[in-house]
Formats: sequence, structure tokens, C-alpha cells
Amino acid sequence: MRLLMLGGTEFVGRAVTEAALGRGWEVTVFHRGHHPAPPGTRAVHGDRLAPDGLAALAADEGEWDVVVDTWSGAPRAVRDTARLLAGRADRYVYVSSASVYPHPLPAGSDERHPVVDGDPDADSVAYAEDKRGGELAAAAEFSDGRTLFARAGLILGPYENIGRLPWWLNRVARGGPVLAPGPRELDLQYIDVRDLAEWVLDAAGAGLHGAYNVISPIAHTTMGEFLEACVDVTGAGAELRWVEPGVLAAAGVEPWMELPVWIPPGELHDTIHRTSTDKAVAAGLVARPVRETVADTWEWLVSLGGVAPQRGDRPVVGLAPEKEAALLRGTPGFGDLPS
Repeated sequence: MRLLMLGGTEFVGRAVTEAALGRGWEVTVFHRGHHPAPPGTRAVHGDRLAPDGLAALAADEGEWDVVVDTWSGAPRAVRDTARLLAGRADRYVYVSSASVYPHPLPAGSDERHPVVDGDPDADSVAYAEDKRGGELAAAAEFSDGRTLFARAGLILGPYENIGRLPWWLNRVARGGPVLAPGPRELDLQYIDVRDLAEWVLDAAGAGLHGAYNVISPIAHTTMGEFLEACVDVTGAGAELRWVEPGVLAAAGVEPWMELPVWIPPGELHDTIHRTSTDKAVAAGLVARPVRETVADTWEWLVSLGGVAPQRGDRPVVGLAPEKEAALLRGTPGFGDLPS
């Protein structure tokens, strides 16, 4: 199989590239050249938003069985790239997002749920609208069932450049009492980036088309299992101090951003952590255990000296150490909580 990976040097794109190389596929990586392309690939350089940014790809004589695109900005970039490649590639896989469904999303919703509006010709508007516009752009150029939308949810694993799991691992590795947002049995749903990559390649090879929610099954793990895995793999002997959502809300702690991954029970939790993935599971999606995701991410993070890459277009996440310490020390309901 011949793959054209649009991107391919960071997080999802890199995972797809490495998975394809592991299968013996021939991989071309089209990227800006800011990071080295994975060994074993053929690189073509260009900036999709720059004038004539696709010139090198247009001049390239390659043809491909599959194009995989992870773009999350202006939909017009997907439009222009897909238009250029429509006669040179068989299938176009766009790694989209479950964010294309309007919030709040009822628990158990599947691919039949309505989506937000998107414009394939637009500049960047907002994440959800941009992803939907990218879907429409790809489908307009690769018609007749040649387009696959992998609607991912929360993505974790090695190479993460958003900072969610790396923040938790580094925090737990510092040891001592760790503010653990409860309830402990709160269910979490995410996808390991490598499971996403393998499913994308399997699905493309099988000729699947249309939209699939590519996330682990609902209640794949819990907040307790997630954080306890962080404690186990780092070996730091951290003490998890479980705190109820109401106490955190009263203290002004921001879910998701200050405490990555965590969202308290309610509508937003159902939207992020309870999306049906039955269709993707029926099509072969397998989600590895949370401990494996956590352990492999820790091994990768240690190899970088504990400093994970950070996307410049995404905010830095995590609770400030002084804020956590003050909460654990001085806020009513924190200081004497058992682990």
C-alpha cells in the first residue's frame, strides 16, 4: 500500500506514519519541514496555508492508495489539498473529531446525531466548525464513497503534544499528596493514538467510508484506574487525595484545563466521555488497556527528560503547583481527606 500522510511528524500523524511503516507500506510525508520526518519515509515539503504552498506536492509524480489528513485549521486547506489529489489517490481519510456534534451531546449518541455547520471554503472559524468544514471539503473532492471520517475523541498516548497525560505523569512523578478529582469511579473515554492509527489504516484498506466515532468504548476506564496507573508507572509513591466535584467547583478549579481529562458528572461529561463507538468497534476497533497507554507515554516522556512537546496553537494545561498546594493545605474539605 502507498500512503500519503499530510503531516506525519507529530502526535496523530506520526503514529499513523509509524503504523504504516510497520506494515511495510510505502509512505510519503508532506509537511512543513519543522520537524524531521520519521526514518523510512519520503518527504515532500510545503505549507498548506502559504501562497503556492502545495507547489512541491503538485510537482511530485507520486500516486497513492490512501491519503490521511489530520488538519484542524482552515477548511480551505483540506479543500485545496483534496482537489489536487483527487485524481492521484484512491481514498481520503480525514481524522476529524467528535466535536463536530453540537454540545451538549446526550450520552450514548452515535454517528446519526446532527452535526454543526461547516464551510469547506472557510478560513479558520472554531475547532468544531473547522473540522466539519474539513469533512465537507474532503467529501466534495473525493466523492463516490472514497472518503472516511475518523471522528476521534480525547486522544492520549506517546508523542502527545497537547500536554494532558504528560501533565498528570509529571505531576505524579513529583510525589507527595496529589489532588485527585473525583469521584474515583468516574468513567473515562479516550483513544490511544496508536489504536486510532491502526484502525484508520485497517479501515482504509477495507474500503470503509463515511463517519465513524473512533474512541474507546464507553467506560473503558475510570479516573481512579487512570491516576493509579500514573502512580504505578512513575514509581514516585505519590498519595492520591480524592476530592469531590462540589468542593473543586467551590474552590474555582477549572475542569479539563486545570485538571486535564477530568470533567465532573453532568452534561459535559456525557458529551466528552459517553459517545457511542459501536460502529467502529464492529469495524475492528480495539482499545488497549489504560495502563499500557500510561506506561508507554511515561517511557516516551522520560526519554525526553520529562519535557513533552507543546503545540503553539493550544493552551497549556494543568493546575499550578502553588494553587494545588494551597487547596490541599488550606481549603476546607481538602486538608484532612484520606487517600
